[in-house]
Amino acid sequence: MREGSIVPQGHQASGSHPYPKRWTALAVMMLANFMNLLDVTIVNVALPSLQSELGATSSQIEWVVAGYVLVFALGLLPFGRLGDIRGKKQVFLAGVAAFTFASLLCGLAPGIGSLVVARLLQGAGAAIMTPQVLAIAQMMFPPKERAAAFSLFGLSAGLASVSGPILGGWLIALDVFDLGWRPIFLINIPVGLGTILLGWRLIPALPPKPGLKNDVFGIVLAALTIFCVIFPLIEGRTFGWPLWCFLMFALALPSALAFALWQRRQHRLGKPELLPVPLMKNRNYVIGALMTATYFSTLPGFFLILAMYLQQGYGLTPLQSGLTTVPFSAGVFFASLISGRIGTIAPRIRVVVGVIMVIIGMGLLRGEVQSVGESIDRMALLPWFLLSGLGMGIAIAPMFQLVLAGVPPQDAGAGSGALQAIQQVGSVLGIAIVSEIFFSDLARNAADGLTGKAVYAEALALGLIYNFIAYAVVLVAVCLMRTTRPASPAPEEPLPIE
Repeated sequence: MREGSIVPQGHQASGSHPYPKRWTALAVMMLANFMNLLDVTIVNVALPSLQSELGATSSQIEWVVAGYVLVFALGLLPFGRLGDIRGKKQVFLAGVAAFTFASLLCGLAPGIGSLVVARLLQGAGAAIMTPQVLAIAQMMFPPKERAAAFSLFGLSAGLASVSGPILGGWLIALDVFDLGWRPIFLINIPVGLGTILLGWRLIPALPPKPGLKNDVFGIVLAALTIFCVIFPLIEGRTFGWPLWCFLMFALALPSALAFALWQRRQHRLGKPELLPVPLMKNRNYVIGALMTATYFSTLPGFFLILAMYLQQGYGLTPLQSGLTTVPFSAGVFFASLISGRIGTIAPRIRVVVGVIMVIIGMGLLRGEVQSVGESIDRMALLPWFLLSGLGMGIAIAPMFQLVLAGVPPQDAGAGSGALQAIQQVGSVLGIAIVSEIFFSDLARNAADGLTGKAVYAEALALGLIYNFIAYAVVLVAVCLMRTTRPASPAPEEPLPIE
């Protein structure tokens, strides 16, 4: 067998062997995936330091987080298809290179504007490389090994969520060469370069499919729709909510309609679709996708305003702030470890139980925040963070399972990819909405001459109301979804490998 190639799955039964370096190659790809996941969580603890050093406004700080997630969300589907067209290995390595270069730009950014632009580029790099990881793993491993291989992705996500806040706080506390927050981005450079060198040698070459095409106009319409919602939500407060903000909101509706009509046209003509029409006609999938977006809209915004509350409101260091939130990440991580053992329980029940646990945990956390005086007892927050994290983790896997259960096999790949993109769009919306509530309340109190710890506590408690509304929507959506039998898997076909 030629070095760097894979034997087609259909030949394995007849005595051929799978790719011999598959586990080493998987470790290399997971290193890149871990770098991406880490960058999502590591930034939160640095936001107050960023705002202070760069003199950033609240909306500019929002763009540091939201801009990354927005570009990442918009790029998942088209760049996933680009991997099919150009070759998954080549596109993966290009994505790692783009992410690494953007990390360098982030670390060297002289001002908030250049940092936001670098974060947009970083999100694009993440969107280029991330879809290729699962696709390559799917082809490297025979069916009997895939469960073990894919379980490692959940493990790496859990480790990233736990270690991100700690590593971010620790790097800022070290203040290496007086660089402050910059090492949280610069640390990606040796990791990225190592991934490129090892990936070039170890990741197998998969043949491209140049006959495939991307739905370019669909991408433009989707981006326009989302931008018309996100931009005024983030910038409206800064500009005093002028008329153009509401015109942008209004433009999102015809843009969304144009997107739907365009996808119908593409489907009718047998041309590439960004979001396949059969998925848009699937009642359970539509409800489930909206439910997933709503569920995942609650966390990024919450952790953004929590960092502001802990560091600006109560003067905690970035490391102390990061350690305070570790119980939540630990809860999510532990829930992912036990998900296999509770897998026999119906997905609908697991989602409901998990969401109720989050509601209780966040409710008790909100009560604790409102009762805090001049000093904060971080240990008093620990059990409620842990309970919320456990609930969040318990609900994630069955939620995806519930949404995708009735998707036909021929649409399974598109359905899964679209669901991940929709999840990220929900995250961006959550950042915009929760931050708007939090910073508007701070600005209103500042205008009235009110400052101090109680003002931050009030703003955080107010921002959490959105989370409770979102969780209520999720519970209603679960009830609206019809019980469906999982679609029968399509028979495995030999993969065309070089």
